[in-house]
Amino acid sequence: MKSKFPYKKTILTQSISLLLGTSVMLPAMAQQTPDDDLVEVIEVTGLKSSLTEAASIKQNSVGVVDAISAEDIGKFPDTNLAESLQRITGVSISRSNGEGNEVTVRGFGGENNMITLNGRMMPAAQTYGGGSGADGTTRGGGTRAFNFGNLASDGVRAVEVYKTSKANIATGGIGATINIITARPLDNPGFSATVGAKAVHDTTNRAGDDITPELSGLMNWTNEEATFGVNVAAVVQQRDSGYAGATVNDWNIGTWGDPNDPDTLFNNADMSIYQNTPEAGQLYARPNDLRYAFSDTQRDRTNAQITMQYAPTDNITATLDYVFAENEITEHRGEITNWVQNGSNVTSVIFDDGPVATPIYIAENYNGTVDEGYEQQYREQTNTLNSLGFNVVYHVSDALSLNFDVHNSKMESLPSGPSDNLATGEIAVGIGAPSVASREWWYDSELPSYRNVYDDSLRGNNNGIVDAGDVGSSILRFRHASQVTEITQFKFDGTYYMDNGKFQFGAEGRAMEMNARQTAGDNMTLGNWGIANPGEFSDGLLEQINVGGLFDDYDIGESQGIGFIADPVALAREGIALYPSDANFFGVSSVFSNNDTVKEDTMAAYFQVHIEAEWNDMPINVLAGMRYETTDVESTSLVTPPSYLIWENNNDFALYTDPSTSAQPLSVDADYDNLLPSLDFDIMLTDDVKARFSYSKTIARAGYGSLRVSPSGFGLTGSTINGARATASSSNPGLLPLESDNFDLSFEYYYDDSSYASFGFFEKRVANFIGTGQQDRAFFGIQDQTSGPRAIAAAQALRDRGFAVDDTSLFAMMVLLEHPEAFPNGADDYTGSAEQILQLGETPGWDLIPQQGDPELVFRTSYPQNNKEAKLYGAELAVQHFFGETGFGVQANYTIVRGDIGFDNTGNPNVSQFALTGLSDTANLVLLYENYGWTARFALNWRDEFLNRANYKGSNNPAYIEDYYQLDANVSYAVNDNLTVFVEGINITGENSREHGRTANQLWYLEDLGARYQLGARYTF
Repeated sequence: MKSKFPYKKTILTQSISLLLGTSVMLPAMAQQTPDDDLVEVIEVTGLKSSLTEAASIKQNSVGVVDAISAEDIGKFPDTNLAESLQRITGVSISRSNGEGNEVTVRGFGGENNMITLNGRMMPAAQTYGGGSGADGTTRGGGTRAFNFGNLASDGVRAVEVYKTSKANIATGGIGATINIITARPLDNPGFSATVGAKAVHDTTNRAGDDITPELSGLMNWTNEEATFGVNVAAVVQQRDSGYAGATVNDWNIGTWGDPNDPDTLFNNADMSIYQNTPEAGQLYARPNDLRYAFSDTQRDRTNAQITMQYAPTDNITATLDYVFAENEITEHRGEITNWVQNGSNVTSVIFDDGPVATPIYIAENYNGTVDEGYEQQYREQTNTLNSLGFNVVYHVSDALSLNFDVHNSKMESLPSGPSDNLATGEIAVGIGAPSVASREWWYDSELPSYRNVYDDSLRGNNNGIVDAGDVGSSILRFRHASQVTEITQFKFDGTYYMDNGKFQFGAEGRAMEMNARQTAGDNMTLGNWGIANPGEFSDGLLEQINVGGLFDDYDIGESQGIGFIADPVALAREGIALYPSDANFFGVSSVFSNNDTVKEDTMAAYFQVHIEAEWNDMPINVLAGMRYETTDVESTSLVTPPSYLIWENNNDFALYTDPSTSAQPLSVDADYDNLLPSLDFDIMLTDDVKARFSYSKTIARAGYGSLRVSPSGFGLTGSTINGARATASSSNPGLLPLESDNFDLSFEYYYDDSSYASFGFFEKRVANFIGTGQQDRAFFGIQDQTSGPRAIAAAQALRDRGFAVDDTSLFAMMVLLEHPEAFPNGADDYTGSAEQILQLGETPGWDLIPQQGDPELVFRTSYPQNNKEAKLYGAELAVQHFFGETGFGVQANYTIVRGDIGFDNTGNPNVSQFALTGLSDTANLVLLYENYGWTARFALNWRDEFLNRANYKGSNNPAYIEDYYQLDANVSYAVNDNLTVFVEGINITGENSREHGRTANQLWYLEDLGARYQLGARYTF
């Protein structure tokens, strides 16, 4: 049998060799003499060419690999790499603002997939929103998940998904290793170039430009001898978009029992107000609130890359390349919030019939008025990737090739918003109108709704309508979060060619350093939580809006839809001017609540042997290898100990840190090593049918946030004497990587150059899964004023006078008893009226802080630990077929993913659960046409409901993203050999996104999304 191992010059052969384990040798492959007798050269162009090449890569690879190739220079099938990857079996994506950003492969999310650029490990960083947690998109830093939203697809040559591992592939991807390949000049001798322009219209846009530009250009040049070449690519994209949505801040879960129990979630013992009550011992829920939200976002994405290659001799090729990617995001977000007040305010609660009883109707009537919130948020973040690499390939002889590769890559996610000191990631200005006399909520529809009865005669401008004259300020927050991740990596690889095989060996060193910082997010008091001065803002600063008009696909029911929009920056500056103090300034706190650095130094060595042979006249391939890695971890945190929690009002607490307190470094070292075998075997059962078996052991390292030293997340949402529990979190620098034994078995039938059918089964047995442990801990001597002697005395005083003891009344009585100068009769001066409650809650200087004699505050502290094992398994079915020379074709695939551990929706809310997130079935159906200059592609993608988060918020809740499908379309026409015009539609049916908790009635997030259209042209020289 003739060996296939000598080098070829064709693109197809380069791709095959790359997939056989020499990805870092791509620049050298162009230097070899082509041998067209050994490998078929694909002559077709365009969409069919791309799919034919992908099928050939799949067929000729050793191991399970899928690929997507550019249809032509500068033309990738989708505008976003993640959107392209979702077409591959086993791959699904998560979306932000309707655009793909992270990928899940065979049930493993972005944190557990390795992303490489030309075979080099890429850093990740994401801190959008300053870690506020205001909606489902904000992050506080510490991620390993690469965000594909930072990269445009125009400069990408191909993307490959390695679903089985090999010894020469960088570790870190249990789900898959995804390699992004950019163009190399010596691969395409001569001169070629393309320029493109698009006009983008996002139907969700409200505040930005209806038409935004995308411009791209790519040039490839080599000298006549093809010994020196330059490839340059640049892309500039702007997108203006928006959405309307809804969110619930938290779902509190309790066990139904005696309504006089202080743990009762509604704090109301009057059984007559409850209908369809849960069974004794059944779990039931109470929402914190209902918030409608709107968002207007501008994204400016700039990518550039330059690659230079020099081949001074036939056997040496040197490559120098630089990649730059910048993604600037600005967002104005607003909310319309109606809080559930609980206690004696509750007049009616109707539960549904679900296994976790959830209110479908709540009504409250207030003694006076409470506020409706209209918080305005401004976010600004810049993500920047810089990657510089150098590669040399030396073909020592026909039998030996050596490769050296080194790169330094840095990813920065930095806030870039306005501030008088450190840049801000989010500015959140709390405003509201204290004009709500009673409220009703309905939670039994996709979009919950509310109805308010307003009365602005008590604390408004008394004109009988809610307008800007009723709106005042409450609390102002500035947030800053940053993450910087830098990787320096070198690799040395060698390949020795034998008659029917090759032996590969190599070593790798990698130094990674990640720093994540986040400010304390101190609350700046303006008009305080009760909104002391309605009508205080300048005329024209607030614009009233109709919230119902923001939703395209949902009816807000009986909600009046009153909302306001304002420039958050101008609003913040005016608020500070209205309430001047040393504590109020336009900027972020100088105290970092988190300042964490994680360093990982990894050394690795590997070998693998590839044998090509025959058995019973059937060609076989065997690739067996071993990789050994050692990793040293150093985790350091600069910790500024917080002083105490300030009790500001019923369920409002703020963490206070003395500015004079110095940060102290805490450091922990750890280390581990891994021995990782791999085996790939395939056999051609017939000329068209190939069977494969693969085994490998892979690892995925813990997220950076889990490796830091410092505790964080100190919080309290009510008095501990009434059953509230303080919460905190800590990390574990000694966490070991997840370790998976992976098994793959597949059969592939290639019945035409461009057509095939395949079926595969996979199983992953994973140890060292990170579960959550909980323990009760005290930190830094923080005391608990909510259950100390003053709280006990206040609770008794309330009972003696016939008042309910809830957090509102307890706080008010404690404040009253602390100020005999204002209340000389002590507890007898307590009336419980709305006016008195407001006075006690909003008077400056009457916040409650711990005193001597208060007990230590005990935090239920969650921490990660390697204490779980799980098994994932599934099947992948794929078909690609072209109907002769008609130009019509179809792609279809379906992936089933299952796991042996799911989330128990009726599980104890006080106990964290281990559950596998991201597991879902997925399917794709793509209809294709390419003929007579026309190219058309209609792609339907579907992802079933999946668990997105476990142990979310205070009651260890699940968060499920509901099933979602999206229809995209692309039609182009080649006017001539150089000019192509096209139109694209993304999510053309305007599908929306929804996330819920233990039942479908427990909404977490909803986004009303829309279609995006692009009209453009591309000219190739």
